[in-house]
Amino acid sequence: MKGIWLRVYAVLYLVFLYAPIILLPLFAFNDSTIIAFPLTGFTTNWFVELTKIEAMHAAVLNSLFIAITTAVFATLLGICAARANNRYRFPGQRGIMGMVMLPLVLPEIIVAVSLLVVLLQLGFSLGSWSVILGHVLICTPFSIAILNSAFQNLDRSLEEAAIDLGETPFSSFRLITLPLVMPGIISSMLISFTISLDEFIIAFFLTGNEPTLPVYLWAQLRFPQKLPVVLALGTLLVALSIILLTCAEFFRRRGVARAGKSDTGGFL
Repeated sequence: MKGIWLRVYAVLYLVFLYAPIILLPLFAFNDSTIIAFPLTGFTTNWFVELTKIEAMHAAVLNSLFIAITTAVFATLLGICAARANNRYRFPGQRGIMGMVMLPLVLPEIIVAVSLLVVLLQLGFSLGSWSVILGHVLICTPFSIAILNSAFQNLDRSLEEAAIDLGETPFSSFRLITLPLVMPGIISSMLISFTISLDEFIIAFFLTGNEPTLPVYLWAQLRFPQKLPVVLALGTLLVALSIILLTCAEFFRRRGVARAGKSDTGGFL
């Protein structure tokens, strides 16, 4: 009986969580500017309008630059941290890793305000690189969580055998370890890219005069006549996020399978 109630709770929770996302494409393809039922007709004009808004194009390019740069830096830091955590033992290791993972549980608005105060006090101007700094801070823990699993599933004897055969520690890492954890690296980059592309709060505080796409969308909500176009863009973003997350999970599972380990769940 308890199991049945848990299933019912899970189903209701998923409906509550994803019902707004299901409504998003419904209104995006509705030909009325009024967001309400009943739907008046089918149209793709709002998606066509997206190609005519130059300010939105600039925001998209800015978001892509920030997301790609964030994914690269967060994954590089994640590789270093996950490698150190699984390969070495050092004083204060648990405390240090706990501090590194702290942004996972801190409210983003606290992180955003703190970064804003620090950057202004140091004399840095707000712009794309300040947003990248904030996004790397919140994406690195996700990268570490994914790469920790990849390094834990790695058989250390392979690397030790390469060193015994004459390879240096760096070359054994480059030729043996890196290819084996590559699915985890790709998964980390995809997750970091998705988080950065969709993130709003930190970008809102640190963006300056170069808005990211979420900040641009928020600004457009003040104009009711532009709301259908915003919904159309939101539909595309949701579809892109689902594709990227699916690819990330695929590469994560591929890495687990290559390591010969049993899969214990998703990357989250």
